[in-house]
Amino acid sequence: MAQPNAYFKDEVTAISKKYDSLWDSSRETIVFTGSSSVRMWKTLDQDFPNHQVLNTGFGGSQTIDLLGYTKELIFTYRPKKVFIYEGDNDISSKKKSKEILTTFSELIETIKVNDSTTKVVIISPKPSISRWKYKGKYKRLNRKLKRFCEENDNLEFANVWDIMLERKQLKKDLFISDGLHMNEKGYQLWHSVIKDYID
Repeated sequence: MAQPNAYFKDEVTAISKKYDSLWDSSRETIVFTGSSSVRMWKTLDQDFPNHQVLNTGFGGSQTIDLLGYTKELIFTYRPKKVFIYEGDNDISSKKKSKEILTTFSELIETIKVNDSTTKVVIISPKPSISRWKYKGKYKRLNRKLKRFCEENDNLEFANVWDIMLERKQLKKDLFISDGLHMNEKGYQLWHSVIKDYID
């Protein structure tokens, strides 16, 4: 089991405090978690109004960081389904796809051991302007993640990569000024893919 990265402790504590009062334990729960592309999806609960959706994303995290905080960010809420967005910062930190996949495998195993009925959807690491130079590494990781999902029960792969491209070129109007994070238009595209995995 990965040790919790102390760097994220305050942010994780703030997320827990927020949902202490907002989370209704009597209702079915869907958790979205992972790095800042989830954290900055401010309209998540409005985009899926028929569900209790919690956003426990924490900015700058890598797969190993989520592994270290599964209890606080996932298990506490006993979700029937978990959407995970990780791998983006792993690639930017020069980790190889094999190493990232190994950590994903540990993460999924940890979730299944906690509750074997939990369904998990891995959201593909997305393309972006600022990290376009790594596109080959992203595509390789996404192929591995897709195969990994196909080989495991209760595990699905939501491909947001393709919809963010047009004729293999990145749609640059989906991003805010940093060239990494998405604007409202980008999240609308994500919603169009992810809504099919909610139920």
